[in-house]
Amino acid sequence: MCHVIVTCRSMLWTLLSIVVAFVELVAFMSPDWLLGLPRPEPSNEDVGIREYRPTLGLYSRCLHIGAHGVGVSCGPYAGTFGEVASKFWQAAMLFLAAGTLVLGCVACISIFTLCFQSIKKKSIFNICGLLQAIGALLLMVGLMLYPAGWGSEKVILFCGMEASPFRPALCSLGWAFYAAIGGTLGTFLCSVLSAQAEIATSSDKVQEEIEEGKSLICLF
Repeated sequence: MCHVIVTCRSMLWTLLSIVVAFVELVAFMSPDWLLGLPRPEPSNEDVGIREYRPTLGLYSRCLHIGAHGVGVSCGPYAGTFGEVASKFWQAAMLFLAAGTLVLGCVACISIFTLCFQSIKKKSIFNICGLLQAIGALLLMVGLMLYPAGWGSEKVILFCGMEASPFRPALCSLGWAFYAAIGGTLGTFLCSVLSAQAEIATSSDKVQEEIEEGKSLICLF
């Protein structure tokens, strides 16, 4: 019989697991990892020159186009994986993609933990917590490899000739990089919370309500 068990700690873990997976996915796909050198905005009007900052992601970029600078062109700059800006970024993409995939799988499984808390007497929470720790380590390695690719020709074009590994020169870090860091820290937190979720859903109070025949158990 399926017992739906909802506790504060298990619900917090489930929600946070979904959030960090979504944050990492959005950050991975975003072109806003680096904010490039200020460039004049295309315009035919005889007014003061307006500037904007192009953005560069792991495999995509955003530029302003159009006669009046009203259009924004965002899309992949690399047609194939081999055309990604540097070998370091290629490696970073592999680690980040692997970590994000793990988090996505855990996020899906976390929804079912409301009804199923174990598989063959093994706690799903503990298994997911281990997977989240592995995913966080993969993400951390990817984030450490990313700045090593700042010396590539693509980054130099966006950030200036002084750009080098771990030194973005005139560029600044975009929100996607910080979001990826936040998601990684959140994943480590999820790994810790998974143990608390296991404790909360297997407590004596929960067992008492199961013995009373309740199929929906909410403890807050």
